[in-house]
Amino acid sequence: MKLNVKNDKIVFGTNILDVKIPDQLRQRNKCGVPFIDDAFGGEGFTPSTISLFTGEPGAGKTTLMLTLADALTSQGYTCLFNTAEESLYQVKLTCERLDIRSGFIAGQETFVPRLLSQCSVLRSKFPNRPFFLIVDSLQTLNDGKYGEDHTNGQSAVRALQMLTDYAKEHYVNVICIGQVNKSGNMAGSQKLKHMVDAMLHLSIEKKDEDFKGLRVLETVKNRFGGAGWTFFMDLKNNGFEEVARIGAR
Repeated sequence: MKLNVKNDKIVFGTNILDVKIPDQLRQRNKCGVPFIDDAFGGEGFTPSTISLFTGEPGAGKTTLMLTLADALTSQGYTCLFNTAEESLYQVKLTCERLDIRSGFIAGQETFVPRLLSQCSVLRSKFPNRPFFLIVDSLQTLNDGKYGEDHTNGQSAVRALQMLTDYAKEHYVNVICIGQVNKSGNMAGSQKLKHMVDAMLHLSIEKKDEDFKGLRVLETVKNRFGGAGWTFFMDLKNNGFEEVARIGAR
C-alpha cells in the first residue's frame, strides 16, 4: 500500500517549516448541508481528500450521496455521481422523489482507468471549479489488473489507491460509498479504512426508544478536522431532516 500523499518532490530531510503548502490545499469547500459540513469539522471538504461513507443496507447511503451531489452542484462545483449499484433510471426516479433540481453530472462506470479519464474530460470543461467525484460504491470498481471482467478481494484496495493518486495529483475530492457485511464490518479488506482521509458511518438506531428508527451519522475519522460528531436524522420521503446532534466544536 502506497502512502496517501501526492509525490510533491520535496527533498527528504527538509525542515517542515520550509515546506510550501499549495494554495489549493488551503481552500475549504462547503456543500451547504449543515450536518455534512459540520461532520467534516465545520468548514466542509479539504481538496485532495478521500472520504468513505459506510452504512448498513437500507440506511440511506445513496439518498445521502444524491443529496450531497445536489448540494455541491448548487454551490457551483462540478460533481460527477458515478453509480454501479443502480441504473441511471433508478437514480433519476430517486432524484425526482427528493426534488433534486441542480442537474449534477451522472455516469455509470466500473472500470477505474476509464472513469478517471472521464473525470479529466469533465475537469477540462470546467477548469476553475472544484471537482467532486462520488462513487456508489467502492466495492463495485475494477482496477483492471486482471482485465475488465475479473476482480478479486484486493480489487477495491487497488481501485481506491488509483482514486487516491488521482485526487492528490489534481486536487480532486473523491467520496466513496463503502458497503458493510451482515456483521457490520467493512466489506472486503480492512485496509480501506486506513487509506482514506475521512470516514463517516450511517446506521439505523434500533436500541434507544427516543431515537428508534432515526438515521445516525457518525464521524469516525477525519484527518483535517474534528471527529466524534453524531447526527440523528429522520429519513423522510423527500430526504434527511436533522433531529439532534451530539458533539462539541
